[in-house]
Amino acid sequence: MKSLLVLYYSRHGNTRQLARQIARGIEQVDGCEAMLRTVADIDSQGNSAQDSDSDPLVSQADLQQCIGLAMGSPVRFGNMAAPLKHFWDTTSREWLGGTLIGKPACVFTSSSSMHGGQETTLQSMMLPLLHHGMLIVGIPYSEPALHTTQSGGTPYGPSHFNTGESRQLSREECELAQACGKRLAEAALKLM
Repeated sequence: MKSLLVLYYSRHGNTRQLARQIARGIEQVDGCEAMLRTVADIDSQGNSAQDSDSDPLVSQADLQQCIGLAMGSPVRFGNMAAPLKHFWDTTSREWLGGTLIGKPACVFTSSSSMHGGQETTLQSMMLPLLHHGMLIVGIPYSEPALHTTQSGGTPYGPSHFNTGESRQLSREECELAQACGKRLAEAALKLM
């Protein structure tokens, strides 16, 4: 089995829900498995701590092992969350060694407001991936749910809009996340 890394940070569980849907999409592709990983939270003193409810913490070995990467973060003022950025700031060795060059990647996000910066957050997450030489995969408009969604989902990557009424992903958000995961896995196999 070929592993694709689904790396995320989630404070309230919304981004984690998207990660799980992307993992489902990855595992729809024969020979592929999703490796769900998270990053440690950073408290106000700068110390790392892990939520006991989350997936295992990512390691640099996970970056070497994966054939593709999906990365997700909640929106933080139109940018990725600090714990995720902190992780990428520790990957100089992998950058110098070219560990991720030529591997496909996608990004995903969640927010609690319609215009809270989903697209800029997705774009901010692409930057370290591009510096690592990764190939960015989005969601094409051939996906029907991209035309009908009234919640989350963009051509830049899956997203979730938490309306406050329900933290559950909409049908379209699930479909788009799974489609993106499947597309990522198919691209990774073609690039091997």
